[in-house]
Amino acid sequence: MEKTRTERLDEVAQIAVRLEAETGCPPQLLIAQWALESQWGAKPAGTANYFGIKKASRHEKCCTVTTREVINGKNVMKDLQFADYDSLEASCRDYVWLITHGSPYRAGWDRYRQDHDLHALIATVAGTYATDPAYRALAITIASQSNVATAINNARNAVHG
Repeated sequence: MEKTRTERLDEVAQIAVRLEAETGCPPQLLIAQWALESQWGAKPAGTANYFGIKKASRHEKCCTVTTREVINGKNVMKDLQFADYDSLEASCRDYVWLITHGSPYRAGWDRYRQDHDLHALIATVAGTYATDPAYRALAITIASQSNVATAINNARNAVHG
């Protein structure tokens, strides 16, 4: 039976809270981009790519996906190579690696480690991550939703029991 949106959110929140403990990457950021990139976990790109991560040299498996990019203010459909993953957790781990180690996000990540300004981090990452001009505002809105906060709190309580 297919999982509900709430069940998918709870599952990704558990992974996000574990990864926060390991890396410091805030679960709100991970969840917001997971929700935007995979329609709340319902539609990953290729195999278990819940973040729309394009293929890079570190990826062993990939697929080609037709995706919408915004170029010069216009929607353009492009066939691009995306990474494939073995699981939701593997996809989440690679996303966190990208945010905490990837050169496009380094300045924003370093600033977050100093000031812990979640909205500034989300705005910086989202502004670089996607070509859609509405993406940044959507990411901040999702990160601030009560269902996201509830899922994160439930995951933290399960860990700290």
